[in-house]
Amino acid sequence: MIGILYFSSTGNSLYIAQKIQDQMGGQIKYIPNYNGNGSEFEKIILVTPIYSFGMPTFVYDIIPRLNKATELIIIQNYGGMVGGADYYIYQYAKENELNIKAVYTIKMPENFTLTFTVPKFYVNRTLKNADKRINNVINSIVSGYYKIPKKCKTKRDTYLKNKSNWHLIGEDFSTTKNCIKCGKCVSICPVNNISLQNEKIVFSNKCVACLGCYHRCPLKAIIYKGKNKKDRYINSNVIESNIGRDL
Repeated sequence: MIGILYFSSTGNSLYIAQKIQDQMGGQIKYIPNYNGNGSEFEKIILVTPIYSFGMPTFVYDIIPRLNKATELIIIQNYGGMVGGADYYIYQYAKENELNIKAVYTIKMPENFTLTFTVPKFYVNRTLKNADKRINNVINSIVSGYYKIPKKCKTKRDTYLKNKSNWHLIGEDFSTTKNCIKCGKCVSICPVNNISLQNEKIVFSNKCVACLGCYHRCPLKAIIYKGKNKKDRYINSNVIESNIGRDL
């Protein structure tokens, strides 16, 4: 059986994972909840966003653990640029002695939008174009036409520096008077960085910069550095409540 491991905060990686499952079968596992080493699957397809020319903390941590996986394929999605992240994650898997067969990249709508706004038409166009690319990637995997990233200079040092500082971003979030203390942000945070204390939402310093709380607050009551931006992003092709679940 194929294991489809994914990390997603706003639905992009989940959408890709579901498309893979629809066409290839397999089990979808949410990486923060997965404690295995890959031995139960004949093939693992790992679906992840690109963070700062690298990968989310959960993906960085799980790759060395997948040492019993017979075969590993990685699919990265990105909103801005790849910046050598495909070759970096390939190298990282090799360094950990994994049998990595391919790395594919797919452009999806940007969700790291704390300081800028992505026009709605661009989001819709990107989603439309992504479907063709996703299908092409799946067809390549099914046919065994694996893609190895071209050797290039990566931004490894930039990534590791940024990764070491992600936890600090949590303290820059706050809530507006529109917050109704529903607790959704508390429940969806993958690292328990958010809590409800004395009828107040409190953000700690364990943030992994996934921005799930920011985008998925039902009243858009979570803001960054005091700026009350209205636009939020959730992939319209997924059921939001499925984000962070095994399927």
